[in-house]
Formats: sequence, C-alpha cells, structure tokens
Amino acid sequence: MPSEILARIKQDTVAAMKAKDKARLGILRQVSAAIKQVEIDERRELDDAGVLAILQKYAKQVRDSLESAEKAGRDEAVAEAEAELAIVKEYLPAELDDTELAAIVDETIAETGASGPRDMGAVMKAIMPRVTGRADGSRVSAMVKSKLVG
Repeated sequence: MPSEILARIKQDTVAAMKAKDKARLGILRQVSAAIKQVEIDERRELDDAGVLAILQKYAKQVRDSLESAEKAGRDEAVAEAEAELAIVKEYLPAELDDTELAAIVDETIAETGASGPRDMGAVMKAIMPRVTGRADGSRVSAMVKSKLVG
C-alpha cells in the first residue's frame, strides 16, 4: 500500500514550489530523495512505516548536526538545522511526553516480568515497536534503565 506520508510530502513539495519557498522546497526534496533512494535500493514501494523510519533517521541526523553546530557556536547553522528539524517533524507522529512514556515503560515491565537490569534487553525489545516514531531510543533506554535499577 503506498505511503500517505509520502503523498503528503509530494503535495507539500508542489505547494512550496508554487509559493517559491526555496528553503522548505530544498528540505522536502532532500527527504523525498532519501525515501526514493531506499525504494530503489530495496526495489519496493515503501509504506507509511518505512517512510517513518527514514524520516526518523533523517531527523536524528539533523539533531546531531544541530548539536555539533551549537557546540561550535555556529549560529547560522543552528538556525538552519532548527528550521529543517521543524519541517521534518511535521511528518512525524507527536512525541510522547514523559508521563505517557513512563506509563508505557511501566506497563511493558509488568508484561515482561522484568525485575532488574539484566532484563533490560527484553523490555527494550518489547517496548520499541510500541513507541517507534514517538520517542527517541536513547530516551526510552534511559527511562527503562532508571525503572529497573531504581
């Protein structure tokens, strides 16, 4: 089944062209190119889950470059990365806040019967499909670790 997210990106690309919004157009084209590359490499049309995975990877790369630019004190690069991240986030599901994530972590720990740090792998394996696209893996890992240790 074709991706609705990709269709929306294509519509927004056309709208950005018509509006002569070069910055937005460039970012949307980069995202489209990344998606198209995976489709070509895997010789298949991606569904929404596949497109989301690419968008998340892209957003992580932008966050990393944002962090590097902040450390280097490059204000112009920081502004560009923040704008790029804002556009990419439009296509990602809403992030879970800490209370929602904590509830999912607690529920998953109870379901898996985890009792200590050695059970962290089993909890992470069970929880990641539930929070994919809505919480960063390092954030989930930190919360699971704190619940299992403390």
